[in-house]
Amino acid sequence: MQNTNMKRWWILGSLSLGLIAVGLDITILNVALPTLATELHASTSDLQWFVDSYNLAMAAFLLPAGMLGDRFGRKRLLLFALCLFGLASIGCAYSNSPEILIWMRTFLGLGAAFLIPLSISILPVLFSERERTKAMMIWATANMLGIPLGPIVGGWLLEHYQWGSVFLLNLPFVVVALAAVSWLMPESRSPHHSKLDWLGVLTSSAGLVSITYGAIKAGEKGWSHNEVILFLAIGCFMLSVFAILEKKVKHPLVDLSLFRSRSFTFGAILATLATYALFGLLFTLPQYFQSVEGNDTLETGLRLLPLIGGLIVGAKSADFLLEKIGPKSNAFIGFVFLAIGLGIGGTTQIDHPYKFIALWITIVGIGLGLALPTAMDAALGELSAERSGVGSALIMALRQAGGSIGVAVLGTIVNSQYRSRIEAIQLPSQLKPIVKQSVSTGVEAAHQIQSMQLLSSVRKAFVHGMEAMLWTCCGIAILGAILSFAFLPNQFSSKSKQRMSVH
Repeated sequence: MQNTNMKRWWILGSLSLGLIAVGLDITILNVALPTLATELHASTSDLQWFVDSYNLAMAAFLLPAGMLGDRFGRKRLLLFALCLFGLASIGCAYSNSPEILIWMRTFLGLGAAFLIPLSISILPVLFSERERTKAMMIWATANMLGIPLGPIVGGWLLEHYQWGSVFLLNLPFVVVALAAVSWLMPESRSPHHSKLDWLGVLTSSAGLVSITYGAIKAGEKGWSHNEVILFLAIGCFMLSVFAILEKKVKHPLVDLSLFRSRSFTFGAILATLATYALFGLLFTLPQYFQSVEGNDTLETGLRLLPLIGGLIVGAKSADFLLEKIGPKSNAFIGFVFLAIGLGIGGTTQIDHPYKFIALWITIVGIGLGLALPTAMDAALGELSAERSGVGSALIMALRQAGGSIGVAVLGTIVNSQYRSRIEAIQLPSQLKPIVKQSVSTGVEAAHQIQSMQLLSSVRKAFVHGMEAMLWTCCGIAILGAILSFAFLPNQFSSKSKQRMSVH
């Protein structure tokens, strides 16, 4: 009996290692973006796709991954996901062009999309109700631990090794998880075999990819360009078809009846808005620290610590304040903090000291820590136990989609503002395309021709774009505060309070 108990916890521990790797890959690439821009000659849109290809694959396959595991066996698909994740990590590390890296990141995201829902779906199989809360807390901690560690670990690796090391780091985690799952974990599957909604998978994936592609291309060609309009229209059409299909199929990919609950609907929207702002910020700040302030990769990772520290303080405060002021006020205060921090960030100038940046990103972190877990629990608080798994997967998918579109749209704002400023600079015709490509290549070009004037112009152009992006995020945070106050409940149900610590 003792061996059986220990075996369960060893399985959970091994899966947690895989989840740490997934979390690392969400943020570890951000500090490598300036390096990739120069070594792979990647444009700003390429950099956006390096981030978005991973997040989009996760968003598109989180829901079908859980259904496939229920039908074909969770252990079998976990082993497949771990192998895919490991092989894709190797492919990413040795990519020699932006196109190959984008494809490898897509496969990496596909592996992650299976790991997250399958790892949580086995908890009810392995653990009794008495042990499940502790197991869920370990799962949630592992799921989140890699995200704040990513910039710091990535910065250290880039300081001492080639950029491919940020992906090879995954391999020890994958190998240990593979061995433990193979030897220790029993096979399990659902006794009820529902038909997989393939049309739902195809239409939702096509819609998300088309909208993201259109938003990224808008940064290069403008929102009125025919290609941009075409892909945005295709994306909206496919998502509309998806919504219609989900109402008609017997076993839909997404149970649209979940959105009849006001708490679920607006909790999901608010969690997505918060993630939208966070991913946009993590895309832009590393480029600012390296290309504008001239920091190396390790210093860049360390300079993001105030954001992470603020997030931890906010999350701890949210847990404490929930009983006193309720979810409506908790989320409202969080979004207000978020708006204040982003508004201060929108006044950033090229000569501002780091302590100014540290101040506003700390405020942003506190706001995120207050708003995000509160919004997620508001979404799940009204659901029955049998639908909580489906609801959790849907929230995670919406957050990933929101993060992907956030990187696309907010990155496009930075890109378009940067390019418009560069257009106004008098440059040799052969140099302008290089400088326009990204702030990293612009800084490198300025150093090569030893032009301090061009270096200053490139940095000012990027800061101008970052300011526009931060003001946009500030507007999103204000919208979040209004929606929180208008639609979230004054108190959580008892079910939701019990779940708060898990998130």
